[in-house]
Amino acid sequence: MSALHSDTEVVIGLEVHAQLRTESKLFSPAPVTYGEPPNHSVHPICLALPGVLPVLNERAVTFAIRTALATHGAVHVRSVFARKNYFYPDLPKGYQISQYEDPIATGGWIEIPVGDGEGDAATRRIGLTRIHMEEDAGKSIHDSDITGRDATHVDLNRSGVPLLEIVSEPELRSPAEASAYLRALRSILRYIEVSDADMEKGHFRCDANVSLRRRGETRLGTRTELKNLNSFRFVEDALDAEIQRQAAVLDAGGTVQQATLAYDPDQHRTRVLRIKENADDYRYFPDPDLVPLVLSDEQIERVRAELPELADRKCERFRSQFGLSLYDARLLTASRQLADFFEAAAAIHGQPKPVTNWLLRDVLQALREQGREIEDAAITPAALAALIRLVDEGRTTAGSARGLIPELVERGGDPEAMVRERGLEAVSDAGVLEGVVDEVLSAQAEHVQRYRAGEKQVLNFLMGQVMRRTGGKANAARVRELLAGKLDDR
Repeated sequence: MSALHSDTEVVIGLEVHAQLRTESKLFSPAPVTYGEPPNHSVHPICLALPGVLPVLNERAVTFAIRTALATHGAVHVRSVFARKNYFYPDLPKGYQISQYEDPIATGGWIEIPVGDGEGDAATRRIGLTRIHMEEDAGKSIHDSDITGRDATHVDLNRSGVPLLEIVSEPELRSPAEASAYLRALRSILRYIEVSDADMEKGHFRCDANVSLRRRGETRLGTRTELKNLNSFRFVEDALDAEIQRQAAVLDAGGTVQQATLAYDPDQHRTRVLRIKENADDYRYFPDPDLVPLVLSDEQIERVRAELPELADRKCERFRSQFGLSLYDARLLTASRQLADFFEAAAAIHGQPKPVTNWLLRDVLQALREQGREIEDAAITPAALAALIRLVDEGRTTAGSARGLIPELVERGGDPEAMVRERGLEAVSDAGVLEGVVDEVLSAQAEHVQRYRAGEKQVLNFLMGQVMRRTGGKANAARVRELLAGKLDDR
């Protein structure tokens, strides 16, 4: 593979498919479920039986409007559903109902972080081309049949599930920026509660278009499309492999062929699935069974009024209201549930900074290790605030409190009772601590001399010795105070 030359620019555009949080499908009353046995969440409309007619899901329309407004797009009062014609075993009708020439929304932008610095330079706006509604296809499962022979099974549970396709402008310039864009978009969809955007369940997946051109050129190079990328790491790796492949082709004097590709993570290579179709191949035309969707200005404004505070505004508010750094505010507002948890815990505790530290350091670590989201954890804002307060008051040590976090995340509980029942109370008795300090100073005469000779960092070693002798239960602030007093008193 060839390395990318400094005068070569990467051009990436993403097409994201997000499954909407509706109870029923886009054009039928069949339930939207996950994990059901094959072909159990279906309806005659999903099966394309003769004589059936589609009926548009009103809640899906509301979610589409909400998404367009949250991404600063223009909602069109008139949009049209079209038939996208192609054959596939899991597409019973022989066409997919989508939107083509007249989508529900166009324009808009998403802001992505491009660094950890402060100010405007830390973010960049990526434009959106369009947002449109469409139904999902079914699923082909390549497996063995009951006789053990290779076979393809068709599951239509997913057929007709409502999707939003969100198409970006070709303004992303690296795999890392593509990943940042996806994270930002996923956060928005979750904030406004239109999609769970669960990548493991296929609720949030994307196709990536990528091409190369000389830096400074405005004309786009020949693009290829990577299909069905369903994790942030997978997107970055697939784009990296395809960029390397295209660079090698161009370096050898070849021509990049427009094609649809798949990514092989084991080989870190892309392979051609089919030569890329154009829109003409789908023979789009307005669906004769569906009248144009016509919205009123009142409908649009009603949805706008229901929008929650979004991540970018919440981030700015956290910085001004709580004095947080840009980095911390971004982490806290990446998830609406995490932001709500922080605000509730900070209100109970009264000091936002220690709550920030404990939440971003210890709670998030426990969540990662247990594979949970904050909304799935048993810990409550009141419990976290109570635990921090026990440390603030010197009733337990930070180390002891930190050890309780995984259990609180998994099972919950009362921090004060847990500290008491497990003997984790801090040793604060002046007489007890002074005796331990004297023992350590007597046993570490050499280090005492080094401290008095000017090596002040030795104090940390001596503190560690006291903490070890007390089983980590000593009040650290009181230990430091006693040690410093005795060491400085000649």
